[in-house]
Amino acid sequence: MQPAAPRGFRAITTNMGLKDVEDDFAAVVSEVPCRSAAVFTRSRFAGPSVVLSREAAALRRARGMVVLSRNANVATGRTGAENAAEVRRRVAEIAGVSPDELIIGSTGVIGRPYPMEGIRAGLDAMTWPFPEADYAAAAKAIMTTDTRPKHVHARCGDAVLVGIAKGVGMIEPDMATLLTFFFTDADIPAAELDAVFRRVMDRTFNALSIDTDTSTSDTAAIFANGLAGEVDLPAFEQALYDCALHLVRDIASDGEGASKLIEVRVTGARDDAQAKRVGKSVVNSPLVKAAVHGADPNWGRITMAIGKLSDETDIDPAAVSIGFDDLLMYPEEPNDDLLEQARRLLRGDEVVIRIDLGIADGAFTVYGCDLTEEYVKLNADYTT
Repeated sequence: MQPAAPRGFRAITTNMGLKDVEDDFAAVVSEVPCRSAAVFTRSRFAGPSVVLSREAAALRRARGMVVLSRNANVATGRTGAENAAEVRRRVAEIAGVSPDELIIGSTGVIGRPYPMEGIRAGLDAMTWPFPEADYAAAAKAIMTTDTRPKHVHARCGDAVLVGIAKGVGMIEPDMATLLTFFFTDADIPAAELDAVFRRVMDRTFNALSIDTDTSTSDTAAIFANGLAGEVDLPAFEQALYDCALHLVRDIASDGEGASKLIEVRVTGARDDAQAKRVGKSVVNSPLVKAAVHGADPNWGRITMAIGKLSDETDIDPAAVSIGFDDLLMYPEEPNDDLLEQARRLLRGDEVVIRIDLGIADGAFTVYGCDLTEEYVKLNADYTT
């Protein structure tokens, strides 16, 4: 049985020659006008897709997206900018919408222009209306080094919400991360949609890190066409949060070469921002990642990752506690039984690190993955 889908969205996926065989192009467009919200990378080398999409996002009326995968089209100069604009314009003409009603995304190898001859031929073969949206196919088409497509469905009253995402490496967000798109037939005013979307992104995708590197192409957007009518806004925000968190956990567990999801829960901080900084310092530490990969209960590496935040002068080691899941490691006296219990926890597919700073009630949870030999191999051969 197919999951419910939001009304009024149509989609097409195809191969444009960026991947050897599988689809590498996806477009999802609403049949009717939408309200939208989006956030993007703050990389100084942001690609032309991000530049175009920022301009469109500012209008809050984008009604769909177009994505090319396996080529970032970044650092390609005027040619890259012209090519991105042409792709978006051509798709807009096919769908009968304005170019500034489309968000364009592109991820993959940096520094190579689009192979426009094949892309133009693919666009020439497209006609409107596109088929009814197949979100599983779209999620697969936008993948680069992902090992599996990532998509999720939820209901909110009479409305349906669908999210798709790609990304397994170069994920350390500033305002957004990787590529992720949400589609809903809920009727939500533009200002409220933007506020809800940003709050949810901050607690989910902006809490995710794979390798501390920020992509040049990060894009996150939501499109709401209103065909299902109004919804309860708090209930919609919760549904969006649940969907986004599902995608974040899926991405973290599928991080390049990853074998384990790492969840760092920080409590007792001065404020949420401090808790987030501490959590990111721990989840981004190569030594912590390697220890988790090897199921080595070396909680000392966690203390190191906290301690290197030298500007956080209100962190008192005597007030800090550290554990794996519910197993307290520090300030306990280590013994063979405690270490063996910790090893068993670290052998699981998901590892929870708990840190309480003992300062106040700030809290934040971040997500990441372990560091493996496969990560090095994959990225050593990425362009070849």
